[in-house]
Amino acid sequence: MSRVARSLLFVPGSRPDRFDKALAACADAVVVDLEDAVAPDDKDRARDAVAAWLAASRSVVLRINGAETAWFRRDLALCGRAGVAAVMLPKTERAEDIAAVRDAGAQAVLPLIESAAGFAALPAIAGAPGVQRLAFGSLDFQVDLGMRDALEDELLPFRSQLVLASRLAGLQPPVDGVSTAIDDADRLRDDVLRARRLGFGGKLCIHPRQVDGVNRHFAPSEAERAWARRVLDAAAASGGAAVAVDGKMVDKPVILRAQSILAEVQRS
Repeated sequence: MSRVARSLLFVPGSRPDRFDKALAACADAVVVDLEDAVAPDDKDRARDAVAAWLAASRSVVLRINGAETAWFRRDLALCGRAGVAAVMLPKTERAEDIAAVRDAGAQAVLPLIESAAGFAALPAIAGAPGVQRLAFGSLDFQVDLGMRDALEDELLPFRSQLVLASRLAGLQPPVDGVSTAIDDADRLRDDVLRARRLGFGGKLCIHPRQVDGVNRHFAPSEAERAWARRVLDAAAASGGAAVAVDGKMVDKPVILRAQSILAEVQRS
């Protein structure tokens, strides 16, 4: 978690046999999940398994159960454990619940916005102390609002607002929701590129096979890198005079964009 994570890979908290495999999948962050991936009857067993596995040598994100559930208070006991780099709080709707997670020892919090109530409270949630970045629980959000369009075009205004709220609060770029198609590389590519165009900085992954595609498509393409170099070279050679690259005027915002692309390449 030393840089902005592009791929955040879920692993069920009830499957300790998969924990180390998830770490080996080359995701930027592994999210050990005590919520949706664990059946109600397995919650206590999963929590015990995660507690036994956590260690300072393994840095992970821990998704606990929501504040309105019967398991929330017991899950809080793990938030300050060594190895928990951040806590993902599902169905976040109140800043007070983030404070409870922080009081339990969480180093950072990733609130999942999954409901109309959570979306309405975006400014308070994004501005709460300890919040590192927002995440979009797009599937639950669609259910909560009664949406039925599988193309997800109806989510564009909500995604844009998550990016705007993150920027206003000085947070890392938000994390987009999962792509349910595990073996559809084209769909994953389109989902990632849409998220990137909107200003998201990462994506939730439900299978290790999605990790490489997410990392690759969030990174600047070779064409973008070449364009950025041409822009900066032309600007440097112009001595401050007006200049064009590829038939387009190069001004300060264009130069800043080119610098941002090359800086991102260095971080990758």
